[in-house]
Amino acid sequence: MKRVLVTGSNGQLAKSIHKVSRTYDNITFVYTDIEELDITNQSALNSSFTDQKFHYCINCAAYTDVDKAETDIETAHKINVTGAQNLASVCSEFGVVLIHISTDFVFDGENDQLYKEEDHPLPLSIYGQTKLDGEKAITSVLENYFIIRTSWLYSEFGNNFMKTMLRLGNERKELSVVNDQIGTPTYAKDLANIILNIIDSQNQDFGLFHFSNEGLVSWYDFAKEIFLKEGILVELTPIPTSKYPTPARRPKYSVLDKTKIKKVLRVEIFDWKDSLKRALRAYRNL
Repeated sequence: MKRVLVTGSNGQLAKSIHKVSRTYDNITFVYTDIEELDITNQSALNSSFTDQKFHYCINCAAYTDVDKAETDIETAHKINVTGAQNLASVCSEFGVVLIHISTDFVFDGENDQLYKEEDHPLPLSIYGQTKLDGEKAITSVLENYFIIRTSWLYSEFGNNFMKTMLRLGNERKELSVVNDQIGTPTYAKDLANIILNIIDSQNQDFGLFHFSNEGLVSWYDFAKEIFLKEGILVELTPIPTSKYPTPARRPKYSVLDKTKIKKVLRVEIFDWKDSLKRALRAYRNL
């Protein structure tokens, strides 16, 4: 029986893992958030790993407020870098495989082709830089790891673009959404299934991987599809990023190449529209 620690249990990815994990009777999951286990506290991690005897650790704990990170640099670094390094160190000491979630925001978005794992990262924001530094911290002390970069994560849980659009669509008659940032929405349950596939198969092709759903869209396209599928009538206007300034800069193109993960795991990756349909159904059934 494999024993798996899942950090950041209050976040949408951990909640998605919890939902899909019910079909894995051969795995025991232990869910923690900062109240139960602070990943920035090395001694607390050492005690937990000594007592629990984990085989895997899925690190869903992260500072993800992209704009707030521009001024709250210390906290973002503490969670995304120090926390990741602490987990890598304790996983190395106890022989635990670490599965760590990173982001497309490690890239500057100046490419016009799919981003591969070996492409040079160049973050535009504090958030992106701390996530990249977290990756480096892990690879400097640990060999048995899976770092999975993903993009535009959403689900029926937590705070995300899909749920924001549903709320605004029911509150307003008109909305303006950015149409010159291109990426791929990723349903958190699809990512959760990929992670559990790695654990269940005991895959040992350790390293850095990219995962998102298939396809590429703008935030405007994403919003339009949400409203279309839900039958919400909103006058939706596409606008350039320059008309919607934010504290943190976003990559204008951050579509991830999934060739490597498809080859290693031999998995089918769903089109973003199909996954959105399932996510909306799950949200309605909450």
